[in-house]
Amino acid sequence: MRASLIPVLCLIALPALAAPAAKAPAKPPECTGAPGTNQDMPHLMAPLEKGGDLYGYAYISSCVAATSESAFSLVGDKIPFIQDAFVRDVNRAPVAQPDANGDPVVDAAGLQARLLADVRHVVGTAKIKELVITDIQVSPLHPVQTPVLATAPPDDAPPPPAPPPAK
Repeated sequence: MRASLIPVLCLIALPALAAPAAKAPAKPPECTGAPGTNQDMPHLMAPLEKGGDLYGYAYISSCVAATSESAFSLVGDKIPFIQDAFVRDVNRAPVAQPDANGDPVVDAAGLQARLLADVRHVVGTAKIKELVITDIQVSPLHPVQTPVLATAPPDDAPPPPAPPPAK
């Protein structure tokens, strides 16, 4: 009986062994500070322009790594001031550059350097190890809509038939 089960088990296990290994989804960047020194910052909205007009907003998530637990406490106390500096920075200068189509693309490296300078200015240079942008989501004000596949009937077309009366 055991001998007859071996081919059946092989047939069941074969598809699982033959399936290609799926790529693990890319892990979002994280702060590399010691435990107890990483502070997630409130989300930041940065305006994006296209041709001098408002195109949409970039929603930016970031994390600040302090150099020590006491510096972490100071960062937590100064979050409103850090947030104010971030908002002023992203509204003072653009955070994106146009791509080949003219649509804005956020310069993550440049923005990260600017925000790091802001947080170090507010808290103190020696107290901040790094700032990491963990996520950027762009939301256009007027997203491209799906084209209409059906065309409207011509003006001289007869009206559609009336629906049957309800019972």
